[in-house]
Amino acid sequence: MIILGIDPGTATTGYGIVRQDTSGKLIPIDFGAILTFPETPVIERLSQIYDAVNLLIDKHSPDAVATERLFFSKNETTAISVGRAIGVILLAIAQHNLPWTEYTPMQVKQAVTGTGSADKKQIQWMVTRLLGLKAAPKPDDTADALAIAICHAHSAKLGALGVRNR
Repeated sequence: MIILGIDPGTATTGYGIVRQDTSGKLIPIDFGAILTFPETPVIERLSQIYDAVNLLIDKHSPDAVATERLFFSKNETTAISVGRAIGVILLAIAQHNLPWTEYTPMQVKQAVTGTGSADKKQIQWMVTRLLGLKAAPKPDDTADALAIAICHAHSAKLGALGVRNR
């Protein structure tokens, strides 16, 4: 199974693609970040994210896509911005008729580190170890996207703990 994990954002959208072989081993296929710039009009930034997600889907033909559930308690402006990015990402997923699951930050942390209160450094360290990488993925959004893909692989094995959507 090939899983595309996405950590949505307007300035930086992290992505991580892993393959889970029949033994359950996770193999990193591709990872990085889609970067947009503040001086670019919002519509163009969203179009860039949409196009990049479509390219990733076309190139890697994932069997499933997982994202982190949007959760903001204080900054409404950031929440709206990230919500827009999630919207164009979901459009790309829907147009490819792919199954989509979202996970809370706590579910991702629990699946990758064993504790729901892990910090960024712990997630980076575990992602690096679990995937056999030589160095921690940068930026943080990339490590988070890989963690989301790992979470989905573990959850699918255990019977889907996230919120499945279609």
